[in-house]
Amino acid sequence: MSHDPAAPPHLYSVPPGPEPTPLQPAQQRIRTAWTADELMATEFPEPRWAVPGIISEGVNLLAGPPKVGKSWLSLGLALAVAAGGQAMDSIAVDGGPVLYLALEDTPRRLQTRMRKLLDSNPAPATLTLATSCPPLPQGGGEAIAQWVERHADARMIVIDVFAKMRGPSAPGSSAYDADYAAVGHAKRLADHYGIAVVLVHHVRKAASDDFLAEVSGTNGLAGAADATLVLKRSRGQADGVLHVTGRDVDEAEYALRFHSQAGAWQLLEGPATDHTLNQTRATILRYVRDHPGAKPKQITQATGLAPDLVRQTCARMANDVQLIRQSGGYVVPNQGEAQE
Repeated sequence: MSHDPAAPPHLYSVPPGPEPTPLQPAQQRIRTAWTADELMATEFPEPRWAVPGIISEGVNLLAGPPKVGKSWLSLGLALAVAAGGQAMDSIAVDGGPVLYLALEDTPRRLQTRMRKLLDSNPAPATLTLATSCPPLPQGGGEAIAQWVERHADARMIVIDVFAKMRGPSAPGSSAYDADYAAVGHAKRLADHYGIAVVLVHHVRKAASDDFLAEVSGTNGLAGAADATLVLKRSRGQADGVLHVTGRDVDEAEYALRFHSQAGAWQLLEGPATDHTLNQTRATILRYVRDHPGAKPKQITQATGLAPDLVRQTCARMANDVQLIRQSGGYVVPNQGEAQE
């Protein structure tokens, strides 16, 4: 399939067929077996981060409930990575081409959102946006591969939403196998080109203590992805918490604030618990973190909170394992483990 090289860098639809041919030659060049001593002697490049510490090369499954702001977050990240500068108002990112598949949006809605996000800044020519694309196993994989081939220094691909691109399941496959295979199409692209692919997805209606269990579908989705990010609403001082875990990323929680006038998510400083607890608990937690072993009387004198409120709140926080009782005082859980 040939195209005018001078044509704009849009995606081209391709008819259904076998696995995308642009990936096959390089797949043959990629080594997949070593002896143990050869493997230990091999120097591999460090993973390429689209957003350092949060989004690495590979498949990143970004899930969250409807209307929580996943599209605002993913579009904001796409703009930041394409232009370079800071993602979420605090994380320095290297600029480079980004492909954003806004499959539930219209061009007008995209323009409106970008106008808010950009404010007075120019729109980056390094961001390609498309509102339609074939499913990954039915030509979408090849269309994306062709875009990456035209942008050798591409840094990130965002598919919003993944359900529009996963394609039909193989006849007779289990739900787990179907989910694993669906993410596998995106992973093949990510691994082949060493690029970050973000799949925007939904969570279940039922909440769970394990954020991975909230991802809609079977465990095959998170199992096939290299990293899973779940954006959840918060009841505290933050507007949301981004839970992150993966093969190349440390498990962490990040408190975020959404600025509706700008349409932008901001990463808040400090541990997420400082922003997700109510004001009283957050004040106590900050003081105890800086003064391990602090007793209720010390907390009262330092914070100005009422003595009864401090005693009752500390007891409740200990029951919720937000604090640990130690020698008549309190420490935060990690500090308690470090001193044992």
